[in-house]
Amino acid sequence: MNFSTWRGWAVGALLLLMPLRAPAEIYMYRGPDGTMSFSNAPAHRGYKLYATERAPSRGVFRVVDRQRHRAFDNLIVSSAKRHQVDPALVKAVIRAESDFIPYARSPKGACGLMQLMPSTARLHNVGHILDPAQNIEGGTQHLRLLLDQYRGNVRLALAAYNAGGGAVQRYAGIPPYPETVEYLQRVLRYREHYQQRF
Repeated sequence: MNFSTWRGWAVGALLLLMPLRAPAEIYMYRGPDGTMSFSNAPAHRGYKLYATERAPSRGVFRVVDRQRHRAFDNLIVSSAKRHQVDPALVKAVIRAESDFIPYARSPKGACGLMQLMPSTARLHNVGHILDPAQNIEGGTQHLRLLLDQYRGNVRLALAAYNAGGGAVQRYAGIPPYPETVEYLQRVLRYREHYQQRF
């Protein structure tokens, strides 16, 4: 894949992950090793404005890559069955976290389809964090762990997946972070959509 194609995928993924509000801005940071990170919430001043998404009312055209969105269904179903997690939930988390881009990286260091932090990957014996099979397996295991911890409460498990268990404990429920609240809404909406297909 050439650079321009990769860059287009990365920016397109961020635009798709953003809620349909306007205008949405994407920032890019090039690290010392040449690695580029894209974000709609820059973590430091090194990020520079890269692109702006126009409002849907102004005619923005949003493309969903259906082939990419189905590419990992077999891995999702297999891992979900193994850990007794709803496959629609696993797929919804992947869509919200990475939009099915296996090499996605966040500014905070989360990697892969399910955006595993290195500590989470180690916890679940994920040796190659960007490998789709291992990433999905580790992410699904982590969802199972959180669902057990919160006695099957999907909303709390998702909040912990996004904001961390410490934040859920600190607020004795869903942390009032706009990012987490919006994340829950998206994942639950995606899950409802995917439940019709599994």
